[in-house]
Amino acid sequence: MPDVPLDSLTPGQTAHVVPLDPAHPLRRRLMELGFVRGAPVTVIRRAPMGDPVELRIGATLLALRADDLRLIRVRA
Repeated sequence: MPDVPLDSLTPGQTAHVVPLDPAHPLRRRLMELGFVRGAPVTVIRRAPMGDPVELRIGATLLALRADDLRLIRVRA
């Protein structure tokens, strides 16, 4: 299955994180939040205008901007 940007998932879909790009501006912080290789991430819901997006990664719930999600690759 090819890697897709995290922002392409719809609510309820789960995928697994692939290694983050070393040049990603939020790489370190995302890894601290649990975005490590193989971690399952589920899209919970999107705000009415589509931004931000609520995610579950492990036991953590968080909301990220759609622009940041475009830079995170996952494998469905």
